[in-house]
Amino acid sequence: MTKITPQPGIMEIALYQGGAAHVEGVANVVKLSSNENPFGPSPAAIAAVRDSAAGLHRYPSTDHSGLRRAIGEVTGLDPERIICGVGSDEIISFLCQAYAGPGDEVLYTEHGFSMYRISALAVGATPVVVPEQDRVVDVDAILAAANPNTRLVFIANPANPTGTMIGAAEVARLAAGLPEETLLVLDGAYAEYVEGFDAGAALVGTRDNVFMTRTFSKIYGLGGLRVGWGYGPQEIIDVLNRVRGPFNLSNTALAAAEAAIRDQDYVEKCRAENARWRAWLAEALAECGVASDTSCANFILARFSDAAEADACDEHLKSQGLIVRKVAGYGLPQALRITIGDEDSCRRVAAAVRAFKGAAA
Repeated sequence: MTKITPQPGIMEIALYQGGAAHVEGVANVVKLSSNENPFGPSPAAIAAVRDSAAGLHRYPSTDHSGLRRAIGEVTGLDPERIICGVGSDEIISFLCQAYAGPGDEVLYTEHGFSMYRISALAVGATPVVVPEQDRVVDVDAILAAANPNTRLVFIANPANPTGTMIGAAEVARLAAGLPEETLLVLDGAYAEYVEGFDAGAALVGTRDNVFMTRTFSKIYGLGGLRVGWGYGPQEIIDVLNRVRGPFNLSNTALAAAEAAIRDQDYVEKCRAENARWRAWLAEALAECGVASDTSCANFILARFSDAAEADACDEHLKSQGLIVRKVAGYGLPQALRITIGDEDSCRRVAAAVRAFKGAAA
């Protein structure tokens, strides 16, 4: 047996399972398992990708100044306090690399994004799961679990896979109550789906223990290019840039992201369509006896009577060419996460669930 062994914690990481995209024996499937924008990226982003092809032999910018400047102009944030990465996943990884290690704890809530645990284990830190209250982040539970060994606290707001969120006052109370050695990380992957929501940017601007992550993979429709960013205190940005690879984002990814964020008319269109069909689908499922919490994201967490019913409905949906996400790995075996698609997709899902519930009655 080899004596070449990985660092402690690595083998505790379960391999990440992305949303399925194919069903054996079924053609023309609709993928509603990865919370992708059904309308795709902005036409401006597509044009930017096309235009970037002639420069594929050139190394990209090492400081991402063009994209950071564009983000700053659109959001009103200081570009010097922005860092870009390969999706917000890489920013999460940077934070764990820089601020956690053996003997340290990384807190996240019981239904939280799996990359929090993975990134903590990868650096030898101890992941600590904190209970939620009816699928909503519980600030008091986090504060009770935090201690001087806690280096990072991750919460997604809105949360994945629940779609729930907590208000600004609760986030501020959490930030104020954490130990002084602890950094609060606000994962804003779905922030753009909430009209007028800054994802905690204002709080970051007033405190030295709060950091925000964002992504271009969701409403901007650039999941295939992997672009994310973070905003935080200047001292933390300086630290993260020391572990960031100098060429972590390609010219194509940078150009597409810059074009995408400047096309806010397209973002508004996508947000409006998502809100419209999210409300419609939630009501249609409720009429079938399938409950869901009010979602603030681009998906619905559909809850069934038990895990067996959820599994059976998932199989029925697949037989109809509809791929959704089972979330037992997130502690929700009785639920299915359904991405909000276009009108046709939402109507197909509602009809399929209605037929399933009718057959089961």
